[in-house]
Formats: sequence, structure tokens, C-alpha cells
Amino acid sequence: MNSPLRLWPGVALAALLVPLRYLLPLVAGDAEIVGVPLVIVGVIGGSVCAAAIAVWWLLFSRASWRERVGVLVLMVIAFFATQFVADVSVRRGMMGMMPVLYGVPLLGLALVAWAAAARNLSGAARYMTLVAAIVLACFPMTIVRSAGIRGIGAELHLRWTATPEDRLLAQETSDPRPQPPAAEKPTGPAPTAPKVIEAPAPAALPATAQVEAPSPAAAVQKVAAAWPGFRGPKRDGIVHGLRINTDWTSSPPAMIWKRAIGPGWSSFAVSGDLVFTQEQRGDDEVVSCYRLSTGEPVWRHRDPVRFWEAEGGAGPRATPTVADGRVYAMGATGVVNALDAETGAVIWSRNAPADTEKTIPDWGIASSPIAFNGLVIVGIAGRLAAYDAATGAPRWLGPKGGGGYSSPHLVTLHGVPQIVMLRGARTVSVAPADGSLLWEYSSGPPTVSVVQPAFTDEGDVLIADGEAAIGNGIHRVAVSQNGEGWTAEERWTSRSLKPAFNDYVVHKGYAYGFDGSILAAIDLADGSRKWKGGRYGNGQLLLLADQDLLLVMSEEGDLVLVAARPDQFTEIARVPALSGKTWNHPVIVGTTLLVRNGQEMAAYRLP
Repeated sequence: MNSPLRLWPGVALAALLVPLRYLLPLVAGDAEIVGVPLVIVGVIGGSVCAAAIAVWWLLFSRASWRERVGVLVLMVIAFFATQFVADVSVRRGMMGMMPVLYGVPLLGLALVAWAAAARNLSGAARYMTLVAAIVLACFPMTIVRSAGIRGIGAELHLRWTATPEDRLLAQETSDPRPQPPAAEKPTGPAPTAPKVIEAPAPAALPATAQVEAPSPAAAVQKVAAAWPGFRGPKRDGIVHGLRINTDWTSSPPAMIWKRAIGPGWSSFAVSGDLVFTQEQRGDDEVVSCYRLSTGEPVWRHRDPVRFWEAEGGAGPRATPTVADGRVYAMGATGVVNALDAETGAVIWSRNAPADTEKTIPDWGIASSPIAFNGLVIVGIAGRLAAYDAATGAPRWLGPKGGGGYSSPHLVTLHGVPQIVMLRGARTVSVAPADGSLLWEYSSGPPTVSVVQPAFTDEGDVLIADGEAAIGNGIHRVAVSQNGEGWTAEERWTSRSLKPAFNDYVVHKGYAYGFDGSILAAIDLADGSRKWKGGRYGNGQLLLLADQDLLLVMSEEGDLVLVAARPDQFTEIARVPALSGKTWNHPVIVGTTLLVRNGQEMAAYRLP
């Protein structure tokens, strides 16, 4: 006579799984236990509970051995079979762990539910209910697609619904034709006509792209751009000379225009009435030019390449740079274009991964070019490369090795201009003229660099490495020069501010930025935390320095004002600005605020 089914351990584990996997991540915020975020505890804990349910069923359920083994084998077969019909964004989501983190807990719950419901059934009815339970557990993973990471998990949609990019392409007509510039252009050879560059596909990069180079005299000399590229003139996210009305209840930002845009995580460069960004439109990676005043398109340059990965989705990641009448842009696969700013005509193009002998990193190339002293300097997975701004000819390569997604950063330390590049555990500084190494700092174990370095008033360097969950936080490094060369020595390391891909700002002896999804402030004297508050997801921010004010763009598309003061966290105002997941950096030119995400962009007049 068979013993009755021992059900209570499975029910207890299921009762633990539900709040752990589905409730804890919603309320945990950035709370930690033994240094591990509770969000991760909940997500991983759900799969651990499901595994424990399998152990219970196999060893302690008292079911027949034939049934114990048979049920688990059937569930394993169903799990792997589901991968063949699930959307690719689900199969590859969360670095390939999404089927485990989302699908396995459902199978665990299904096993317990079936065991409880069918314990008094026998024969065909018992096995029919088993099959039904497994199908119901696997079904959700087959009908959804992931739009990438958002907040604490994946952004899920029914897989047959149109994406914002699908809707944009359905409305798209021909590319705009730029009008002749009103200003008189200098004499000299005209730029070459636009042409399609045979851009590399992510899986197979060709050799260096053909260079179509005018003579150096053809470079158009223009007035300096108001916002030349990534995070502003100094790449520090700081705006000077602007004070705004913070009473947004009576005087909120006024929308000037809003329009749809293709996916991508680029920000903007602005010169005069021209705004430059990058986006994906179908199979083409696009460098786009729009009017600042109206939002109307001016020109588009297309490269026939599409980069996609399951966490960030499709599209370019880097921000163009505008200098001397040209736009320098690098796509997610490393195609570097020099374009005429007024017409979009191709001046030259390079394949940076081929030039640097680097492969495209997992999340695409996110490094924004920088223009300095006749050079265009780019970073490819941590390695620097410089090109002649006029011709595109390679000028120098930086030190080998490294990794990450940061951009080259021009700074003057102790009177010496240098390019600082965060590249995993090893940060380097090189001479802009020839790429020779000035100094190097190692932060320890291998990690990931995404954000930019920052600098104290004393000339020290702030280096953030890793991610919010597992990162080392911020290192303050004292850089000095003597007769024997340069030295870089750590002053302190603080995990009180752990930026992932959300840049931070420095103001009056303090750093303000994202510790995970919550804003935080730390004292630069010792790295101690002053406050932490305000949940804005994976947002970005700017500092209005004259007003001690942070302008935060939240991941949910809200525009928020927060006091940049060390005494306490104070949210001053908040208004909705965009719909959809927003990771892109905001831009301020005069009193015009530019914001965008992977589906729309807008201009607002700040009060």
C-alpha cells in the first residue's frame, strides 16, 4: 500500500516562493542584506525555491519513483522545448538567464498546484491534469517579448503587438533633403556627396571602410557649439549661467515640440539651430539632424547595420560630437562617420574595431567620440584610437587591453591636457598628441566601466567601476607629477555611491548621483554618504550649478528637480515629460531642454 503524498513541504516552499519572487522585488528598492541587494535576493530566491520544490518532489514527496522521475523529466523537456518557440528577446534576456528566472518559478508553482489538485486522481485524469499544469506554466513565456531591462526586471509586452519602431517605420516616408545653408561657406573643395557605407554587421566586420577625404583646408571653421556632445562642453553634466523658476505648479516647463524617433540610447549634440543624435530605423543605423526650434528633420545619414541585444534593445548607444562644421558619430558596431553638419554629406568613415583589433562588447559600443586639436578620439571596448579630423587617417592607438563602455574624457591635470579613459579595472590617461601613457590606476578585480570620470577641485580623479549590485563604488585617486613622471594613488573607496550606467556630478565638495535606482550624495572628503532618497530608476541628471539644483530625468520619463545640497534630500518639483523607458542623457541649451528615449524626443522651454 502506497503512503499518502507528503504535500506540506511543497506547499510551504510555494508559499515562500510567491512573496520572495513576485512581491519582494517590488518593495525592496535598493535595500541590502549582507551587501546583496534584496531585489537580487528575491529574483534568485524564486528560482532557488523552485529548485527546492524539485528536490522535495524527487526525495520527500512519497510519490512512486516512476512518477517522481517521470514528472521532473517531463518538466525539463517542456522547459527546453519552450525555448524553441519563445521570442528571441526572452531566450537571450538577462544575459540568457531570463528563462530560468522567469520560467522556472512558474514550473515550480505548477508542480505544487498539480500535486495538490490531483492527489486523489488516478489514471488518465491524473496525467491529463499534469500536462495541463505544465502547459499553463510554459504558456506565458511563449506569448511575450522583452523590450529589455526596465527598473527591477524585464519590460514585457505581448509578442504580437507592434513596437514603437514598427509604428515609426509604418509612417516613415523618404529622408529629408537639407536646404542650402543661409550662411556663406568658406571656399575650398566641397564635401563628397552622401553615399552608403558598407557598414559591418555585428558578427562579421570587414576591413577599414573606404575613406573619402577632402584636403584639410576643407574643414569648415564654425562658432563653438553650444552643446558639442556627450554631457556638454566638459562632459561633466554641469550647466552654468542658468537660473530657472522652480515653482512648476504654476509655471511648468512648456513643450515646444515632440516627435517620434527610432530606438537608441544616444543623447544630443547641438550647434546653432541644428540638433544631432543617432537612432535605429529598421535595418539602418542613422545619424539624424533636426531643427532645435521646430523639431523638423533636416537630414539623415544611414549605414546598413542593425545592432540589437536583449538588455538594451536595438540601436546606437553613443552620442555624436559636433566641431568645426562637422559631426563625428560612432555606431553600436564601431562605424565612425565624419559628416558635414549642414548637409549630412560623408567626409570620411572608419571601421574602428578593425583599426583597434577589438571585438564589439556584449552591450554594443557606447563610447562617444571627442574632437581635440585636429584629432577625433574614440574608445572601442576600452582601447583608445585617434584619427585625423580632416582625413580620417589613423594617427595613434592607445594601450592595449581594457574593456567597458565609457567615453574618452579630455581634462587638464596639473596644467597638462590628457585623455582619461575608464576601461574596466584599469583606468589610463594618455597624451592627446600621440596616445603615450601618462599614468594608470588599477582598482582591483575585473569589473565594468560605463560612466565618466569626475574631478575634484583639488585635481583628484573620481573613478566609478562596476554596477550597483556588485560594483566597487567610487575611488578617489590623487594624481601627481614629479621629475620621475606621474603617479596615481588611491585616497579612498566608497560604496555609498555605486553608479551603474547613470552618470553623476560633482558640486561644492560633494558628488550627487544614482546609487542603484535611488539618488544619493557623498562627501568627497572621505566618501561618506550624506543622504539617499528619491526613486528614479535608471535615470540621468544634469547639475544647474548656479542654483544648486539637480535636473533629473527619471527612467519612467518624469522630469524632476532635486536640491543639490548635502544636508538632506529634497525633491522640489516633478512633471511628466516622455512616455516609455528613458535612459538617455538630457541636454540644456539656453532655456531649451532636450529629452529623448527609444521612441520619442521633445523640447521644453524651462520657466
